[in-house]
Amino acid sequence: MVDALHRAVLREADTVPRARTLLSAEQPDTLLLVAVLRRVVPAAFLEALALTPPWSRDARVLAGVVLSRHAFPRLSVPLLPSLFWYDLAEVARTLRLAPPVRARAESLLLERLPDLRLGERVSLARMATPPVLRALLRDAEPRVVLAALPNPRLREEDVLVALRADDASLVLLEEAARSRRWSESYAVRLELVLQKRTPLGVALAQITSLLRRDLVRVAETEGLRPLIQLAALRAAQAPEDPPGGPSRGGSGG
Repeated sequence: MVDALHRAVLREADTVPRARTLLSAEQPDTLLLVAVLRRVVPAAFLEALALTPPWSRDARVLAGVVLSRHAFPRLSVPLLPSLFWYDLAEVARTLRLAPPVRARAESLLLERLPDLRLGERVSLARMATPPVLRALLRDAEPRVVLAALPNPRLREEDVLVALRADDASLVLLEEAARSRRWSESYAVRLELVLQKRTPLGVALAQITSLLRRDLVRVAETEGLRPLIQLAALRAAQAPEDPPGGPSRGGSGG
């Protein structure tokens, strides 16, 4: 059935009126249309779907229209508010779509975040793009933060912004230090030490990996716990490694 409808679309839906005539004659259901929309179809067919009830009221069909290779921003952007959150997330991360379409999808996701259930936010955190991930890193639920940290789209700069926040959560601070990916980032380790909310044990564990210039910075930063400043000062005053020996700080990130 998919092949037959797809052939008919390619043959007969070269204009919007002809496409609407085809839809009226075939009366395809949602599953069939979604399958056809995964293939290359004429832009006129996409416009007809967006204009013709009942398909123009079906969020799953509209998602297929927006994600179609021949969709264009003038058609796609007005359809985005009708999409489910998971389709908006798919639109946001589909790089072949026009930037204005992806940006609008991200904006709508951010607007809907307060209304999403915990499980939905966890699922979103695993697939979200950077603008949405920045918000999810501030989520009060640990499961959401845990799902966001391994997301391959999460950038170091976004993690650093989240770590510097005055209200950075305990789970973010602990899990960033525990994460293999983020614990290998020098900049993340430094921010964990400079963040006043970081648990003492987590902050102290980063001290010996810091460069001398940053140890001095930590020792001189007001508001940090005296024990952290003292540990940084002592590490900064320790003898340098001999030439050719192992470097304490590694790359400056």
